Amino acid sequence: MSLSQHVNAEKIIEQSRDHPVRKHTHDRQATLYDIPYTSRYDVEVELPRFSIPESGVNARVSYQLLHDELLLDGNPNMNLASFVNTWVPDECERLMHENLNKNLVDQDEYPAAQAIHERCVSMISHLWHAPKEATALGTATTGSSEAIMLGGLALKRRWQEKMKAAGKDIHNPGPNIVMGAEAQVALEKFARFFEVEARLVPVHKNSGYVMDPKEAINYVDENTIGIFVIMGSTYTGTFESVKGMADELDKYQEETGIDVPIHVDAASGGFVAPFVYPNLVWDFKIPRVHSINASGHKYGLAAVGAGWIIWRGAEYLPKDLIFELHYLGQTDYSFNLNFSRPAHPILSQMFHFINLGFNGYKRINENNLSKARLISRSLEASGYFTCLSQVHRPKNQGQSNISPVISTAAANIIHGTTHEITDPEYYVEGLPVCSFRFSDEIKEKYPNVKQEWIQSQLRAIGWIVPNYPLPPAEDKTEILRVVVRESLSGDLARKLILDIITVTEDLLNGAGPSYTMSVANRRNSTLGSAKRGETLDTEHISNNTSTYAKPC
Repeated sequence: MSLSQHVNAEKIIEQSRDHPVRKHTHDRQATLYDIPYTSRYDVEVELPRFSIPESGVNARVSYQLLHDELLLDGNPNMNLASFVNTWVPDECERLMHENLNKNLVDQDEYPAAQAIHERCVSMISHLWHAPKEATALGTATTGSSEAIMLGGLALKRRWQEKMKAAGKDIHNPGPNIVMGAEAQVALEKFARFFEVEARLVPVHKNSGYVMDPKEAINYVDENTIGIFVIMGSTYTGTFESVKGMADELDKYQEETGIDVPIHVDAASGGFVAPFVYPNLVWDFKIPRVHSINASGHKYGLAAVGAGWIIWRGAEYLPKDLIFELHYLGQTDYSFNLNFSRPAHPILSQMFHFINLGFNGYKRINENNLSKARLISRSLEASGYFTCLSQVHRPKNQGQSNISPVISTAAANIIHGTTHEITDPEYYVEGLPVCSFRFSDEIKEKYPNVKQEWIQSQLRAIGWIVPNYPLPPAEDKTEILRVVVRESLSGDLARKLILDIITVTEDLLNGAGPSYTMSVANRRNSTLGSAKRGETLDTEHISNNTSTYAKPC
């Protein structure tokens, strides 16, 4: 029986605080806030937490208070749950600092920033093979979520225009949009926010845990405004087949006369596929693809806050979604949900485009995929895990599950020789992601060991590796997921593998869910062996414990 929370910690702290009698008056700004850690403000005048203080503190103290509180956050570089880029070069950071106060919507006041924005749109349009005869049309957004809203709104408005022209009702039964059940929440948000029925296609093992086009077509009718096709599942990193979905829609149009477009959610894959899978057909090469979105701040490597949406041509963005602005100095045009937008994320995007070039992005993505393959192979070779992600599997092997052989020495996995084909096109296409779960043998042999404990123990070391269920229909299966980004060095990748295997072995040997219990269990086990007359390897104890005592 759990203990209900009934202790008011804030009240206890207030009652326990010293309240000295104030007999002297000081110049607060000159002396009391002089040094952050000895500020009298902290001991005599408590800063309110949920209302604006009556009198402020100086900049140095304000900085230190917030700086110290933010130290409680996790290390972004070790947050392997996120696809969002966590590192930019010093020169890029300097460029952003120089332009922090620029609002991109003020096109007349900041024409250079606006020109860079337009160049980014053009570069991305070419990257995704927009028709040469079309004018590049797109915009930066605040991440992929806003971009998805804009793409979905354009689909809805074009469907409404088509239905009205045909004299049909647009309200009963109303519009719907089809997507896989593994869709990121932003896609479902669009449907709910803008009153479109979301038809979720179940995903399962046989479909690779993504939407199967042959199943998705059964959810389509004349009220379908479009299909969201996902280039990179957030569960396994697998790409849905844009070409396969387009082929099914072509057949459907031949049979029914109903033309259903595609919007590609390439939040992560839009800045991966063009560089490492050049023969994969997924973008504007497919005529049925009307729009594509991507997160510049994911594998586009820009700073947080950069998203993009591109339409294949001006006719695919209804004119009544474009607004004229006359009060910023000249006639400007806006078709964003957000009005004011910071310029610095767009500048960071352009920095990477010109700094890295095509070959630089190619090199980074190939390196990311190589590390994802290393992690996936190593975890499966340990015998403890099965990978659901597929980027380490040759295409001719398909999505078959490897039956791993248990290795007695984790170090052999890391330092053993592997003859690897490095070309990403040799393997199943996808994001540099490793999604894994306990193997069937481990689950059967250790039914009381919870997979979620691995997440807790890794978090105590410093790694953020989420454990969560698959989408509905497969939600009885939980996965752990590692997202490989540029900032995960080869040394860190090896350290991660060793930590995952060490934590797992501790749990299978009877340690509890917390890392302190694991360390104590290991120490007691070693000391117990010594008492039985076995040799005590104190260096081994020290080395093992230090893995947990020192954050990576």
